Amino acid sequence: MRSVRSGQIARFLQLIRFSHTIFALPFALGALVVAANGWPSWRILFLVIVCMAFARTAAMLFNRLVDWTLDQRNPRTASRHLLVSKFVAQILLVVSSAGFVLAAASINRLTFLLAPVALALIFFYSVTKRFTSATHFFLGLALGIAPVAAWIAQTGRIDLAPLVLSAGVICWVAGFDLIYATQDYDFDRREGIRSLVVKLGITRTLRLAQLLHLLTFAVLIGFGLVANLGWVYYCAMLIVAAALVYEHKTATKLDLAGINRAFFQSNAFVSAVFLVAVCLDRLIR
Repeated sequence: MRSVRSGQIARFLQLIRFSHTIFALPFALGALVVAANGWPSWRILFLVIVCMAFARTAAMLFNRLVDWTLDQRNPRTASRHLLVSKFVAQILLVVSSAGFVLAAASINRLTFLLAPVALALIFFYSVTKRFTSATHFFLGLALGIAPVAAWIAQTGRIDLAPLVLSAGVICWVAGFDLIYATQDYDFDRREGIRSLVVKLGITRTLRLAQLLHLLTFAVLIGFGLVANLGWVYYCAMLIVAAALVYEHKTATKLDLAGINRAFFQSNAFVSAVFLVAVCLDRLIR
């Protein structure tokens, strides 16, 4: 019985790509640490993590449900619908959405009021490919609201610093999603799916991704200035820059393994370095 349950949980985590949670969460936690000017309370930290987990789970389930039949026709994603039934995915979507709203309501009044707006934004990404080629930027926006949300959780207001960080996350996510989307170039073109990769071609898409990650680096430096971060943070940004360069060198090989490596390893490293840099900056001070 335990092995069956473990298998079901493993399939569910695979469906929502739970390992990719590491992308947005460190930026939210980094914003939280800066907003608290040190360590936040355990209560706020716990609730922010719970909100992030529920929100991302809801977003991924909504995405899988919207693309259910489309994913079945894509060789790269054809087995997704076999991981859990559509009915189970629908039930879990309702549960995770409700869990997010309840957790947000436990933080403060503003997080509760904005919780439905946040859900609408992260759900909206999944339908954008039906009418715009800029879907990659909507994904960036879906993840980019995380630092602002964490800041509101700590302070109960919106300030310039999290908005700057949000802009950096949007550029970063859009850049690596463009790289990832090159895998589906032939399928998207055949299915008539709107995508910048189809519109621009692979070569120009990769150049755009490079530009977006250059902007990411510039905006992260800007965040350090606005948030009054110190030398540890700026030294860490050099490591981030090196990771982004590595990502693009790997992506130019255009093999599936290389793209997946660039997508996961490099970007997980970037977000982790950012969080460690922010935490060390506040500890040293």
